[in-house]
This record gives sequence, C-alpha cells and structure tokens, in this order.
Amino acid sequence: MAETTRKITIDPVTRVEGHGKVTVHLDEKGDVERANFHIVEFRGFERFVQGHPYREAPLLVQRLCGICPVSHHLAAAKAVDQIIGLDPADLSPTATKLRRLLHYAQDLQSHAVHFFYLASPDLLFGIDAELPTRRLSNVLVEHKELARKGILMRKFGQEIIKAIAGKKIHGVAAVPGGMHKTFYPEERDYFLQENDTPSVDTMIEWSQEVVEFFKSYHDKHSQWLDSFASYPSGHLGMVTDDGALELYDGRMRAIDSEGETTLADVPGDDYLKYFREGTEKWTYLKFPYLTHLGRENGWNRVGPLARLNVCDYITTPLADQRLTEFKAYTGGKPNNHTMHTHWARLIEMLYCAEAIKGLLTDDSILGDDLRRDTPGRRPEGIGVIEAPRGTLIHHYQVDEKGMITKCNLIVSTTHNNEPMNRAVRWVAQNVLQAQNEITESMLNQVEIAIRAYDPCLSCATHAIGQMPLKISLFDATGKLISERSKGIG
Repeated sequence: MAETTRKITIDPVTRVEGHGKVTVHLDEKGDVERANFHIVEFRGFERFVQGHPYREAPLLVQRLCGICPVSHHLAAAKAVDQIIGLDPADLSPTATKLRRLLHYAQDLQSHAVHFFYLASPDLLFGIDAELPTRRLSNVLVEHKELARKGILMRKFGQEIIKAIAGKKIHGVAAVPGGMHKTFYPEERDYFLQENDTPSVDTMIEWSQEVVEFFKSYHDKHSQWLDSFASYPSGHLGMVTDDGALELYDGRMRAIDSEGETTLADVPGDDYLKYFREGTEKWTYLKFPYLTHLGRENGWNRVGPLARLNVCDYITTPLADQRLTEFKAYTGGKPNNHTMHTHWARLIEMLYCAEAIKGLLTDDSILGDDLRRDTPGRRPEGIGVIEAPRGTLIHHYQVDEKGMITKCNLIVSTTHNNEPMNRAVRWVAQNVLQAQNEITESMLNQVEIAIRAYDPCLSCATHAIGQMPLKISLFDATGKLISERSKGIG
C-alpha cells in the first residue's frame, strides 16, 4: 500500500552558517506526525587531525569554520597546554589576559554578526513580511543607523583579533604554553581612542543601546516573543568558582527547566564522566546528553540563554544590572523562551565590551612574559571554552611521538541539536496545523526557530569511522524495491 504520510521539505535553511534541511511529516489527517532538522553536511574533522603533531591542532581546527575560528583555536590551545603539562592556572598572567581579550573580541563580533545581520530582518520587518522585504539589504536602507552600528561593532571585534593574531580570520595567536606575541602600546591605544574604528567606550554605549532596543521591542511584541517556540529544557554553561558568568575557563554547571541543579560545577576535564552522545540515521549531528539523566531527559540548551540562566551574576557592572532585569522577568526561574536568546546575546555583548575595556586598561597585557616552560608530556588534553554559540569541548589523545591518535569534538551547535529539533517541532505543531496550509510565514517561522540558536552547522558535523550512508529506491506506488547501506550498524 502506498504511504499516506505527506512530507514537506524546507531546503536549504537560510541565514545560518552551513547547510541544513527540515522535513515535516503529516499523517493522512493532515496532523504533524514528526518534524526533523537534518544536517546534511559532512565534515569529518575528528579524523582529519589524526596523524598530525599535537602542536598543529590549534591551527588546523580553525578551518572548521570561518565564523568562530577563534573559539576552536583557543579550545584546542587549552587542550594542547594540558598535553605539554600545563593547566590554565600555570600560564602567565599576560598570556591569559591576551587569550581572554581575543576571546571576548570574538564573542562580541560574532554576536554582532548574528543579531544585526541574521536576526534583525525578522524582528524589524515581522514574520509575515514578504521575502524580498525580509532581507539585510532592507535593514541597511530603512534602519541605517542600526545597521551602521552593527557593521562597526563587528569591525571593532575583528580589528582586535587582527591586532593579536595577525589576521581577522585564521590568524596565529595561541601557542603551546602561552601566546605568540604581545600587545603593543600603540595597538592598545588604537582601541581606547576614537578613529576609523570607534573606541571601546563607544562599544559599551552602543551595546547598552541595543539592549534597550530589544527591551523596547519586547514591550511591544511580548506575546509573540514569550510564546514562540518556548518549551522547558535543561541549560548548560560555564561559571567561575563563585558562580559568575565565565566564557574562557571555568566549571560546567547545568540546571533543569525549574532551576534544579543537574550538573554541579564540574571541571571540564571530566566531561566524559557526565556526557554521552546519541546518534540518529537521519542527521550527521549527534545528540549530547547527561548520562545520569538519559537521552530523553538529559539534553540541554547551550549558548547565551543557557549561560545567563546558570550563572548567578556577571562580573562587569552594566551587564550585571541587565542580568538582574533579565532574571527578574521570569521571577528568578530559568528563562525557557527561545526568542529571549537574542536578549541574552545582547547582554553578553555588553559584558564582552566591558571586559575588553578592563583588559585594555590593564598595563600587564603589554608584558613580554608570554610562554611557560613545559614540565612534561601528558597522553591527552581537554580544552573547554564558551564559544559564542555555547559550550565547546576539544579532546585530543597523542602517542609517544606527539602525534594525535584520537580527537573528539563536542561543538556548541551539537549540544543544541535536540533543542533545535524541539523548536522545529513546536512550529510545525502550532503554526502549520493552525494554518492548515503551507505559507511563506510558516516556512520563515521554522527558520526563525532555528536561527535563534545561531547554529554553526559546518563545524558541528563530524563522525568517527565511516560516513553513514543509506540509499533506498521506491517504485511509483511507494513500495521499497532496493536498499543498500554503508557504515550504519
């Protein structure tokens, strides 16, 4: 008998980094039977780095992505530090501060790219706007000042990256045990003063303005922003020893949708004790979960929303004030509103701007004590960092010759795989069935749900072993007449 389930395909998903596909399956009554977010890219980077010297890892893994290369660079560098016998506290203060400056600049420019370039058309023109209207080019025309600030905020972050690493993308900065070069006084002064790139004080001012912009937007559209693709979930992020927001080096904390602790500030080095990765045949993206809670209940969101949910406070005053407002909106309970991720992202952007100023005004960042001697080789190293999109884990094992024998990467977007699938399912069940027809608005809302997570699909897809491939051939009646499988077992 021919299959009665209808399938709707959205391919490709736009305004995200990489390529993905969504399929919505309807039963014979027209109700949603299931909805899946497929990652159709295959990148195999875990196998690509095997056989290379461990010292090459921080350079190689940058090629995972042109959007967040600094995050991979630093996570790998932290792992390589461990391989040569150094823990984060063993690095010099100057090297640590330079790495933090690089990281905050990366987060600031990445958040600016996402909000101003990718998300703003949906907010400014509305989910029902026609496709030609809902484009970045129209933001540049109709909201010139907002667009200008977005461009310059990204430029500010990119210029700091270039000053430290030599290039805006795929530069050389972190080396085993420290940093490649220092920060010179003229470089520091460039970012403290107004010139062709606005000063760090302007970045702080603009960051506050864009937080206010979102709050004002929320006041007018709270019903939509609070309800759209909202669902209970766990949240995972890094915090300092006393519970502050931490992006570079801290302990992993997870809470459930009610705020109960599910992972109590554990070292990132112990991630294998607490996490497993599930797989599905219909996507190359894995499904991480907390082992003790299981696949069904142990998944978590990561990224700005999760980080603000798990932290107790922020160490910079202006961002901490905004965090207080953010938490007050949900009465101190975890915020499970997907669209509030944009709010959280902008608060983090403000935090990064404040943190960058703190580092730029610290004279020790100009020092020349950049590297520490290596006390001895270890057989493996683990580097954990909070990338713009969430918790990022790099794990390498090496042989006696210093060659990488095994690599495992849990990328931020991988953590968000289950949340993104839940968001797609919410839209399918609440929008498609309510409209009872496929409209441009419905298709855009599926993308909006995914886009809130700022997914980086290129660097999230990987596999250990052979690439799973399944080819099925059906005749005109839907009867399966031939099927071949490779690498699935």
